[in-house]
Amino acid sequence: MGGFFGTVSKSSCVTDLFYGTDYNSHLGTKRGGLATYSQEKGFIRSIHNLESTYFRSKFEGELDKFKGNAGIGIISDTDAQPIIINSHLGRFAIVTVAKISNIQELEEDLLNQNMHFAELSSSNTNQTELIALLIIQGRTFTEGIENVFKHIKGSCSLLILTEDGSIIAARDQWGRTPVVIGKKDGAYAATSESSSFPNLDYEIEKYLGPGEIVRMYPDHIEQLRQPNEGMQICSFLWVYYGFPTSCYEGKNVEEVRFTSGMKMGQKDESEVDCACGIPDSGVGMALGYAEGKGVPYHRAISKYTPTWPRSFTPSNQEMRSLVAKMKLIPNRAMLQGKRLLFCDDSIVRGTQLRDNVKILYDYGAKEVHMRIACPPLIYACPFVGFSASKNALELITRRIIKELEGDENKNLEKYATTGSPEYEKMVSIIAERFGLTSLKFNTLETLIEAIGLPKCKVCTHCFDGSSHF
Repeated sequence: MGGFFGTVSKSSCVTDLFYGTDYNSHLGTKRGGLATYSQEKGFIRSIHNLESTYFRSKFEGELDKFKGNAGIGIISDTDAQPIIINSHLGRFAIVTVAKISNIQELEEDLLNQNMHFAELSSSNTNQTELIALLIIQGRTFTEGIENVFKHIKGSCSLLILTEDGSIIAARDQWGRTPVVIGKKDGAYAATSESSSFPNLDYEIEKYLGPGEIVRMYPDHIEQLRQPNEGMQICSFLWVYYGFPTSCYEGKNVEEVRFTSGMKMGQKDESEVDCACGIPDSGVGMALGYAEGKGVPYHRAISKYTPTWPRSFTPSNQEMRSLVAKMKLIPNRAMLQGKRLLFCDDSIVRGTQLRDNVKILYDYGAKEVHMRIACPPLIYACPFVGFSASKNALELITRRIIKELEGDENKNLEKYATTGSPEYEKMVSIIAERFGLTSLKFNTLETLIEAIGLPKCKVCTHCFDGSSHF
């Protein structure tokens, strides 16, 4: 996926930019970048590979070279960013959180207009450069960003650092990814994660609406485009991506996870000795489940946080599996002879689940029950880059559907319907395949109730295939 941070201040922005960007590190691990602008030095940019290290260790030693009161930063799971463009709109730096499913079509169209691409990512078109080329087709930045909305299939939120020292922030036209505006004395900031704000003394000023565009100055914000009425914010932000202290549309991540777990615990009739969370994103749900069920919360698995990044990011499946195993350490003393109930955010491929359950039994667990924060993932996401999956068959659900139906695309609606015979069969196969005593997924209704937004405002496509924009 990815996350960005940008700030414009009456004084030097470099410290806030550095730490604010770093607070988006849980959203990506491939590339990191910073760009600042000052009248004396112009644009200063740096990009580093983060696949074998962390953002702070790559950028801390070169912070002195950045100058200026305005800057933007990015943690990206896609292309190298920021890029700097010189155009009829002036020079500007740009970062994006985007997934463009029709990138080849757009690339061909732009080449046919005698445009060219200079920023390649792993020999492919850099999608941030493509977005910049769509922007400069407009007579203004606003018109150019609307041109992006008009042409791309997928999603795109972005920050633009301009030569006048201001920052333009734009949220995807359907609001699939968030942009939050913060304010403190003498400065404004825009970020993907509101958890960037508290330790830098920013207060949340507003959540940009879908398609809304604003221009930030040190002392005020100018709205360039009003928000659209329709919204489809990604529900997986609360399930998995989001840091516990972050809020989207005023709804806190940890509170949503706790509430969804509590609601499940109140209804669950399974007899268990304790509830446990698979770190990190399963912990909030497990705490809620324990309260709702009336059982203690135990830490039977701990995450070794000093060195292991999130496991979905390596592009190689073998390496993903290794990372998934190595970062989680079971505690024999807390699980031996117990009927354990584990909460986790989701089941995508099933690789982590298989390895974790085997280890739990090897360490003496009597029973292993699993509760999942969201419904089964049936549909691949065309809107947000939330995993390294390249096609639907990487989803364990679709592989089982293919086994049962002979076609991975057959009767998907039935398998996505909680309680249907097809749904129950699919879930029972997953449970049996991984040796689980029981397996239950949260219902879509419970998830939406926990989020607290109308269903029509939340994208649930990966669960029910409902979004076709």
